[in-house]
Amino acid sequence: MDSDELLRLEGVRKAFPGVVALDGVDFDLRRGEVHVLLGENGAGKSTLIKMLSGAHRPDGGRILAEGREVRIHSAQDAERLGIATIYQEFNLVPELSVAENIFLGRQPRRFGMIDRRTMEAAAAKLLERVGVDVPPRTKVRELGIARLQMVEIAKALSLDARVLIMDEPTAVLTSEEVDKLFRIVRTLRDDGVGIVFITHHLEEIAALGDRVTVLRDGRSIGQVPAATPESELVRLMVGRSIAQQYPRERPDPGRPLLQVSGLTRHGAFHDVSFEVRAGEVVGLAGLVGAGRTEVVRAVFGADPYDAGTVEVRGERLARGDVHAAMGAGVGLVPEDRKGQGLVLDASVQENLGLVTLRSASRAGLVDLKGQRTAAARIAGQLGVRMAGLDQQVRTLSGGNQQKVVIGKWLLAGALVLILDEPTRGIDVGAKVEIYQLINELTASGHAVLMISSDLPEVLGMSDRVLVMNQGRIAGELPAHRATQDAVMALAVAAPNAQQDQEDMEGSRGH
Repeated sequence: MDSDELLRLEGVRKAFPGVVALDGVDFDLRRGEVHVLLGENGAGKSTLIKMLSGAHRPDGGRILAEGREVRIHSAQDAERLGIATIYQEFNLVPELSVAENIFLGRQPRRFGMIDRRTMEAAAAKLLERVGVDVPPRTKVRELGIARLQMVEIAKALSLDARVLIMDEPTAVLTSEEVDKLFRIVRTLRDDGVGIVFITHHLEEIAALGDRVTVLRDGRSIGQVPAATPESELVRLMVGRSIAQQYPRERPDPGRPLLQVSGLTRHGAFHDVSFEVRAGEVVGLAGLVGAGRTEVVRAVFGADPYDAGTVEVRGERLARGDVHAAMGAGVGLVPEDRKGQGLVLDASVQENLGLVTLRSASRAGLVDLKGQRTAAARIAGQLGVRMAGLDQQVRTLSGGNQQKVVIGKWLLAGALVLILDEPTRGIDVGAKVEIYQLINELTASGHAVLMISSDLPEVLGMSDRVLVMNQGRIAGELPAHRATQDAVMALAVAAPNAQQDQEDMEGSRGH
């Protein structure tokens, strides 16, 4: 055995009803390395890390820690072996302090009482080690995403973790926060910690990783250096090359389906006007905080606005009325698909039928047979990978969950589909499937309004790009003129001084 080897999985298997999640997978981790685990959603990555964290037990194969065969049947078993996992959904208690979260269940005691001074001093040292300036007494609910992540890392270090598993740690971080996280990961690597790193951002692999293991359909396809070209990584992941990452087909636009005029909510956005035509994808770009999500939620009727109008096919919608928007053919796929787009404990069929439940009812009774037939048709059309319509939607991969969110609106016949971060947290293969679905929608005369923080995605899939800056539409760019430089120039430009003056005068008038 390699003396630097921390972990080895040999031929591990895990099956769930109707699905083989892992089928004879091999994986190993050495001291002082970042080993990237790569694969599409549903490839088996989550099952593998849950096996290492004690949430799942293997059906076959074996796990070795520093050359000794071990059984990891609980989180306590993983902890004793020095394995710590940081999931996408943080495992922290909002109402407790940072120090209390770091040492939860392991608080130092003196004379039978929690020794807060010792606990907070130890927490301060750990926080300093991960480079975050947060007082240990701060309530966790007061922290942003990046600092929550650092607290999770500090908690892992408090366990004297020799193996740190990080599941999509950069999914919701800004570029500056990602740089800071990478510095910390490199420091931990230099200290001899072995890190299993899961990401969908291929550009991060060469920047941080040492080796890559690729999973596909529950099997280990191969192990390659982190410097492997992205095109080869994609081929290993999906079993085919993706020659065109953004396969936009551009039909001739038809009549306006959505028209927004002078939309204003004080403190959020001002005088926003645009239209989206049949067969068109209009991208909404801008920096975080520019007001993009606030605008589309107002268009959908989910949030109020103070002035302006929203029209669908020339008919004006009632202000702040979601049911009116839905009835007119507007659908919203929200940024937070798990929190706002799905009922996670319900089945695929139930989620697909959420929007049409009322229209499928007669005298208070739901046409269950009709709903099931329609759900099966949409699920088949979208290629949702599932064991069956009765499968709980929380058990689907991220890309398949996103298809279900979009599918419920297709089932409802939405003419205007608003997509807020439609491919966040899903893999490259599933992204292309979503893009093809967008092409099919616009080819059949639907209109798509798309928000994305992934600028290449906006440029690759939009027919026109609207750029928001501090709550305003700063400019519009047709596809042939929309470059990263042009979009960013509008996104960061100083606001028009004359317009600011008009705003001040307007606010004094209220």
